[in-house]
Amino acid sequence: MRTFFIINCQLSTFNYKRNMYALITGASSGCGYEYARQLAQKGYDLLIVSNEEAIHEKAALLRKDFSVKVLSLVRDLGTQDAAKELYDYCIAHQLEVEVLINNAGVYHDRDFMDDSEAFNLLIMNLHMVTPAMLVYYFGQEMAKRGKGYVLNMCSVTADIAVQRLGSYGSTKAFLRNFSRSLYVEMKDKGVIITDMTPGAINTGLYNIKPWATKLGLILGYIVQPDYLARRGVNAMLRGRAKVSVPFVWNYLLIWLVVLFVPTCLLRLIRKMGLF
Repeated sequence: MRTFFIINCQLSTFNYKRNMYALITGASSGCGYEYARQLAQKGYDLLIVSNEEAIHEKAALLRKDFSVKVLSLVRDLGTQDAAKELYDYCIAHQLEVEVLINNAGVYHDRDFMDDSEAFNLLIMNLHMVTPAMLVYYFGQEMAKRGKGYVLNMCSVTADIAVQRLGSYGSTKAFLRNFSRSLYVEMKDKGVIITDMTPGAINTGLYNIKPWATKLGLILGYIVQPDYLARRGVNAMLRGRAKVSVPFVWNYLLIWLVVLFVPTCLLRLIRKMGLF
């Protein structure tokens, strides 16, 4: 698959003192854009990446709202070499990345065997290969400087093995376990690896009906992306290994499914067409 990028070179003339960048993937909407806002508010220059042209419009908004430099990059992160190409771009342009937010992802509640070969390769690259290799490349630079932060967007589905979420939940399980092991490996080198484990987020990703979304927001088991991003960034900068949002609902869901829904019941649910 051919990759391409477009750089918007309109940079703020603000005299910026840190000269450290936060790199956010999947930043053209939803949580990724909110992560960018949170980090811009804290004074970081930004490199925001997406496979959508809308990333340039979001960059303009960020420049307008915050006195920071913003580079916007259109890039397909679902390819095998995407991480190396993005790292090489930063090296070529002398961008020092102090914060890495691995947010880019895709979602399907569909049987693995019914999805296309292209999609199955995409989700594995996007959720496992690209974020892991971005940590590998940028993590080494962070360790040399003795400071750096990485936040990986995992999911509560990492602990829930159910039909139709086989590829999504399993790839997120890799990212969760990877984050925990890297936290232990990198903490003494001054690099924090944070596992953000969200439940349902009000981004339109899950095709939830409007009445169900409204009820979820009232009860608190669906959260707004700005709230999640704020919690995630604050936890990461405080050196936390993991943050789960919403905490109570996430662990209640895991407890109910793992303990009280055996495989035979999952098969019955499938046969009845309930999920």
